[in-house]
Parts: sequence; C-alpha cells; structure tokens
Amino acid sequence: MNAAYDHLETDPHLGPLIEVHGRLSIEPAEDFFERFVVSILRQQVSMASAAATRERLFDAVEVTPARILAADDQLLQDAGLSEAKTRYVNNVAAAFEERGWSQDLFAGMDDDAVRSELTDVAGVGPWTANMQLLFSLGRQDVFPVGDLGVRKGMETVFDEELTRSAMIDRAERWRPYRSYATLYLWRVEEDIAESVAEVVGED
Repeated sequence: MNAAYDHLETDPHLGPLIEVHGRLSIEPAEDFFERFVVSILRQQVSMASAAATRERLFDAVEVTPARILAADDQLLQDAGLSEAKTRYVNNVAAAFEERGWSQDLFAGMDDDAVRSELTDVAGVGPWTANMQLLFSLGRQDVFPVGDLGVRKGMETVFDEELTRSAMIDRAERWRPYRSYATLYLWRVEEDIAESVAEVVGED
C-alpha cells in the first residue's frame, strides 16, 4: 500500500483527491460469492435499485452457491431479480460449485486469466469481471474503463471528454496501481462518493 501511495500522491490529478479522502485500502472480500452476487445486481441499474434488491434477496435466502441453486427462481424474482439476472446468479453459483471458483483458485492466475475464466460464464461481462478482480480478489492494477463512474471521474480531473482509448492512455501514469486510482476517480462525483464500495456498471 505504501508503494502505491508513494507513486500516486505526487500525481497532479490524484494527489488532491488523496489529500481529501485519505489513503484508501484494497482488500479481498470476506465473502467472494456474496460480493459476486452484488456485482450482478448492480449491472445496469441505479444504486438505489440495486441496494433494495440486495436487501430483499439477502432476507429471502442465504446467499451461498448451494442455497441459490436450491432456491426456486420465483423466489429470486420476487426479491427483485429480473429473469436474466436470475439466470446469471444461478450460472455463477454453478461455477462456484462445479468449477471450484474461490479466492485460492484465482490467486495463482494473472488478471487476464481470471477475466477469461469469469467471462466464460453467461452473465459475467468485462465490468463484472473487473469488479471481482478489484473487490473480491484485491488486485492492485485494475482499470475498469467501461465503468460510468470512472469515465465521469476521468473527465472531471482532466477537464475534457475522453474516449475509452484516451482514458486507457491517461491511466498508464498510474500503473501498476490503477485500482487505487479507480477508487479516487469514483469519489470525484458526490453521488459516487456516497457509495460504499462499487458503482453501477455495464457488461
């Protein structure tokens, strides 16, 4: 962590944000599967909608791979999941059960290998895979260029509209600690700063 901040605190774009928000940490999730499910709930909906669905789902069923697979689809949909997200959550639960997905399994893989494995399952796109790298596995150099909050943060700190390729180019200065940079980009906008950990993204 100290190395990350030695690198980033002198950056003219991130330095002021670090001064305001302090040194943020990146740690693996306590429950990988729960975090994965939350990411699916946050695909292409508002934060408020995702939070409400999360609360209903976690009240309705114990969120483990076995319990999700055993639950009736109607129970999941009554909690607020669409038919598509019901399939996605079940697909991910099956992958945990059948492919042995775990933090230990992915610890031996580089970021691209993890992305390839995760996106092999229907319902897991690049954004959701990146959220697992960052929030579930605690990887230090994730830059979710497709994330709306990251785009807004980049355009604010650089004071111009940016294409995805331009965002990737600008973010090179933060390598190999782009995960930390991402945390601060999300905090540029007030509504995003109020988020506990993730923002809503697209897959």
